[in-house]
Amino acid sequence: MVPDTADPHAPFPPPTPPDGAGDPQALLRSLPAVNEVLEAIGAADLAVAPREEWVIEIRQALADLRAKVLGGGMGPVVLGKAKRPQALRATALRRIERKRDPGCVRVVNGAGVVLHTNLGRAAMPAAAHEALAQEAHGYQLLAADATGGERSPRERHLEQLFQQLTGCEAATVVNNNAAATMIGLAALARGREVIVARGQLVEIGGAYRIPEVMEQSGAILREVGTTNRVHLKDYENAINENTALILRVHTSNYRVEGFQGEVDLDDMVAVGREYGVRVMDDLGSGALVSTKLQGLPEEEPLIAKSVEAGVDLITASGDKLIGGPQMGIMVGTRECVARVRAHPLYRAVRCGKLGLIAMEATLRLFLNQDTLNDTHPTYRMLTAQQPELLERAAPRAARLRASGPGADGRVRVEVEKAGDAVGAGSMPTVELPGAAVSLACTGAAGLEAAGLEADGLKASGLEAGELARRLRAHRPPVFTLVHDGRVHVHVRTLQPGDDEDVAAALAAAWEEPSA
Repeated sequence: MVPDTADPHAPFPPPTPPDGAGDPQALLRSLPAVNEVLEAIGAADLAVAPREEWVIEIRQALADLRAKVLGGGMGPVVLGKAKRPQALRATALRRIERKRDPGCVRVVNGAGVVLHTNLGRAAMPAAAHEALAQEAHGYQLLAADATGGERSPRERHLEQLFQQLTGCEAATVVNNNAAATMIGLAALARGREVIVARGQLVEIGGAYRIPEVMEQSGAILREVGTTNRVHLKDYENAINENTALILRVHTSNYRVEGFQGEVDLDDMVAVGREYGVRVMDDLGSGALVSTKLQGLPEEEPLIAKSVEAGVDLITASGDKLIGGPQMGIMVGTRECVARVRAHPLYRAVRCGKLGLIAMEATLRLFLNQDTLNDTHPTYRMLTAQQPELLERAAPRAARLRASGPGADGRVRVEVEKAGDAVGAGSMPTVELPGAAVSLACTGAAGLEAAGLEADGLKASGLEAGELARRLRAHRPPVFTLVHDGRVHVHVRTLQPGDDEDVAAALAAAWEEPSA
């Protein structure tokens, strides 16, 4: 064996910086030209995107590298890997693929809000999905009559169902309840006064305000009463030769309690009849069945009750308590519905064929109210009781404890009681007793106790807000609530198949971000 003659006490030689170290301009000069990178683009890549788009994304990838170099965030070693044509091609491909990702995707609703406005409000029934799958391809019997082949109202099938479900004379639909209110006022009261109680001049999400809607419709607002009280005499005293409508607006997203009072709808209609003034009722959520009889603690106004009271035109949402696609429901007398259909705005706000197909299937479920809890996801979620939800939460928590971050101690998984909400402005004061699976990141101390080395992202744990953000960044996104330093996945609003997505999103939350 040849003895090692190196001096073991000699210092190591000084480091030898690679070319370009400490010289940003030299690093920038080393970046390839766009054409060099394009040579790495093959026929399969051009099938994904045209050459012009590849050029745009490669230029952007190079611009990102320049910015990192000039900002001191990238040295010659890291840049040497990132500037290779295949690496830049991969970066450009990721950008192209992200642009092709669908935007309005399915999400997991673990927030416990049944009618979640930001998540599409109601989860449509399976019957609506099946109807779309069966009827949406090819052509549809939209505005043609199959018997005579003549043109017919596109919403005629829904009108028949609303007549059966509410007892109305006629019905039509538009694209949402805001449009229904707007066109109803425009068709029945343009240039004339509409009497509304001051306490009903509501504002809902997105700064939608009744006074501004009325102004845009061309009707003239006539307020009566005070914020908390209105009397029948207020309506009667406000009627004059220019009065066109009495409007009632259901204050769906808030409640006035204490010393307050409203006029019964029957009395409002009676005054209107005496003076020859029509009554319009904006119900917002628009219940087709009694929410109390379905087991909920509060009653939402029924469309059929307003029809029975003699209201001339009733508007409501199709994607709240009805639980169908976004739609504005308009039911009432033949005369008022005919005026709406004849208005120039009607064509601008009418519904498309897909919404009509889905709504027809949804409405048919209400023909058998006894089976709604089985066939309609909104009512199944709304009527679920806390003991049942706690029971459903237990196996979900056990699954998360047994795999991924739950198994190795990064997350503590528990079952907790929680409060859920109806949402979308329905029953705003009602809290539904529910259950949630809570996720608490253990942090370094907890990890060391579990025998894990405390280094880096995987060992330091995540702050609850950051964990919630990473769950939302998953595909599909998982929406949760953060409370008391823990992430809560509410069980009530989880749909079949969501458990796999929650587990995958939780596991992915600890993955190191890609370079």
